[in-house]
Amino acid sequence: MVEFVSANMAPLMFGALVLFLLLGFPVAFALAANGLVFGLIGIELGLLTPALMQALPERVFGIMRNDTLLAIPFFTFMGLILERSGMAEDLLDTIGQLFGPIRGGLAYAVIFVGALLAATTGVVAASVISMGLISLPIMLRYGYDRSIASGVIAASGTLAQIIPPSLVLIVLADQLGRSVGDMYAGALIPGLVLTALYAGFILLTSIIRPSAVPALPPEARTLRGAKLLLRVATTLVPPLVLIFLVLGTIFLGIATPTEGGAMGAAGAILLALAKRQLGWSLMRQAMDSTAKLSSFVVFILIGSTVFGLVFRAVNGDLWVEHLLIGLPGGELGFLIVCNILVFVLAFFLDFFELAFIIVPLLGPVADKLGIDLIWFGVLLGVNMQTSFMHPPFGFALFFLRSVAPKIDYLDKVTGKTIARITTGQIYWGAVPFVIIQIIMVGLVIGFPQLVDAGRDKGPVIDLDKVKIEIPALENQDVAPPFGAPPADNPGDDIMKQFQAK
Repeated sequence: MVEFVSANMAPLMFGALVLFLLLGFPVAFALAANGLVFGLIGIELGLLTPALMQALPERVFGIMRNDTLLAIPFFTFMGLILERSGMAEDLLDTIGQLFGPIRGGLAYAVIFVGALLAATTGVVAASVISMGLISLPIMLRYGYDRSIASGVIAASGTLAQIIPPSLVLIVLADQLGRSVGDMYAGALIPGLVLTALYAGFILLTSIIRPSAVPALPPEARTLRGAKLLLRVATTLVPPLVLIFLVLGTIFLGIATPTEGGAMGAAGAILLALAKRQLGWSLMRQAMDSTAKLSSFVVFILIGSTVFGLVFRAVNGDLWVEHLLIGLPGGELGFLIVCNILVFVLAFFLDFFELAFIIVPLLGPVADKLGIDLIWFGVLLGVNMQTSFMHPPFGFALFFLRSVAPKIDYLDKVTGKTIARITTGQIYWGAVPFVIIQIIMVGLVIGFPQLVDAGRDKGPVIDLDKVKIEIPALENQDVAPPFGAPPADNPGDDIMKQFQAK
């Protein structure tokens, strides 16, 4: 038994982690406990030295000193301030009026605003809950199919996962050892393409089933002519300016993501102040939520650090590497298996947990296979987005369920009774958008230029063709060392002295 445990520490450790997670233990504590328990077992069996555990304090302090992770509370705070100051409500109302006269107009508005909120908040929960509270009653009032209305709201909210300044892109960049700015630039075009695919699905639905996505009736269109144009300008300009200040400065290299996040948080406070929505209650709610989410991320990161230290000490990284490099199909086989693994695990783990547990295992193997880690990170980010939409465990579906009507209610505008939305309708509404996300994964694999076109990769240097030439020391006086006569070739003379020593 002892010999079996000694020879299979890595797979046993990974299997024990999966068991802990399936039993429902908190991820951060499951990771840390697993690492400590197997570390003690390894020390007892003589596989590890007690000095290994002395590296833990330094690693924890390294997490605290990581400037990149500071972007997470900044962007979270920015998103919460904007969401609670009423920006989402103004955007949805204005863009809904703009697209209202066409079939599926409200759905297009939700998708457009979802992308805009993603570029200003980066927080999925805030986007889904805001649009669920504001748009869902209007869509139900005017006869939208319940599954489509639920699906488009949940899916549009998850755009905050892949469109910068996404929080998961920050974590992926940190875990893969790459620049957050490069990760943002690489994810921008795939995020916009995914937004277009969502809109394309609504367009197809409006052609095949026009009754499922009706246009707004004339009496519901309250903004017309110059008044509509003025409202659009005053509603869209502030968030667009904020997006440029935050993302533009990051992409142009003027500011780091942490600095951009700090600037975005300050800009959100100024916008809330301009709308006369800034108050102590708003600030306290935003700061409380930011502290909770930041603590959640840091504790998972500490747990994964403990797990990763022991896992590598028992050669777990080599075990994973041999397991994945030996797959048939080479690079393509590795990508297919990785994406299937992430897709399946997304049923049970959220994107932070996937980023901290799976990515550190897959990243080194991808690097060894010659895969660009920025492209790989964006690919995993698109795939992890499905974790929010998986029935029955998708977090976006839980967020929407919390605000969707659970019982029939009387609509105050029309005076009609509106039927409730069932959990099954929410689940079925998510299915088409999960399929679209899978298609997007295939597009990123098939067309890597979607990621490469969004960033400057710099000049490509072939290291095999690099030559270093040292000019000959002709017609120069070289002092003979140790009184020796000058050599014909000073380089040979120096080499002889080195060999003599």
